[in-house]
Amino acid sequence: MNSYALSRAWFDFCFNNPEKVNTNHAAIYFFAIEHCNRLGWKTKFGFPSQMVMEAIGIKNWRTYSKNLNDLVDFGFIEMIQKSKNQYSSNIISLCTAYVKNTEADTKALDKAITKQDTKHSQSIVSINKPLNKELLNLITSNETLVKQNLKRWIIEEKNKRKNSYRSFKHLSISLKEVEKLKEDGNTIEQINEILDSIENYKKNANYTSLYLTAKKWLKLEKEKSPAKKEKDERPIFDQKIDHFING
Repeated sequence: MNSYALSRAWFDFCFNNPEKVNTNHAAIYFFAIEHCNRLGWKTKFGFPSQMVMEAIGIKNWRTYSKNLNDLVDFGFIEMIQKSKNQYSSNIISLCTAYVKNTEADTKALDKAITKQDTKHSQSIVSINKPLNKELLNLITSNETLVKQNLKRWIIEEKNKRKNSYRSFKHLSISLKEVEKLKEDGNTIEQINEILDSIENYKKNANYTSLYLTAKKWLKLEKEKSPAKKEKDERPIFDQKIDHFING
């Protein structure tokens, strides 16, 4: 006896008796299988009503009791001892019910499944086209196109890396673009310093061009420089004035 054999017997019964079964029957029965499995497949075991109702989500005791009794009538659960009150547990067994139900005819469900599988496989086969000469030529041409695109992409990536002065994340700046920045009057030290600042900037993921960003930042630095230089040189100028006045 195992869970697979018990479930097979149950669904054979359901298929042959659709008017008798409902989802509550299935929930109670499969929880009984689970509980029996956890107890090491005992021949008979306790089946507390409150525990079962909580596990399968049935709130009404009468609903639970009726469906449990149905399973006993169907022959899937053998009632060894009924609970005497709310504090005691039903004692049930699955062994006798298993033997009884596995003797039933299971050919109806097997035939239905086989028939459905055959229809499904036929529907799949019907849409498959044979590999004729035209289709083979199409596949070959597609493979050639994919290889050509891949080769072109590899060449482009190599050229990017070869001509790139610096790159990080999704941004890169070429040697030509660095030369343009130098033509604007920036030294290579200033350019590298700006590129370091951009790389360390938290929101650099929003930028789409490293060259344009560097150009803008360098321009801002130049605009700040005169004011900074004037501020730094002011104390020296004041000292010279004081020296001139005081002789």
